[in-house]
Amino acid sequence: MANNVLAVYPGTFDPITLGHEDVVRRATQLFGHVIVAVAAGHHKKTLFSLEERIEMVREATRQYPQVQVESFSGLLRDFVVARGGKAMVRGLRAVTDFDYEFQLAGMNRSLMPEVETVFLTPSDKYQFISSTFVREIAVLGGEVDKFVSPAVQQRLAAKVQGMAAG
Repeated sequence: MANNVLAVYPGTFDPITLGHEDVVRRATQLFGHVIVAVAAGHHKKTLFSLEERIEMVREATRQYPQVQVESFSGLLRDFVVARGGKAMVRGLRAVTDFDYEFQLAGMNRSLMPEVETVFLTPSDKYQFISSTFVREIAVLGGEVDKFVSPAVQQRLAAKVQGMAAG
């Protein structure tokens, strides 16, 4: 493990899934300090507010003392460089993710050559999970307990119920 290396794991985390949690766990085995950077989501319409997403990520990563949760907006490069990050963690689920992530890694290398992108794959049982699928299943009344923690499941149920009432 690189004890003095700071890694940043960015994402929208809308909501955080068991796949995301697995990538965080893997990152903590490689890096001494991990910042889970929750994107304000200017380019995406999110189901959960930024504050709710930060709370969910904090709950999900509470067991890892070397993990810190922060929000960011604007260029990820500015966030990573300002914190002294040396690695950026990205989760890869399937080959379909790879093309986009490969292009993103190339762009990030151009913007911040001193920062390495590290791809981590979640455990087999989480490889098909995406926040988008989880949101759609929850909104349509399906069960999401195999994809998210109980705390996230409760928040999703409450959010969906609030949408139905609203």
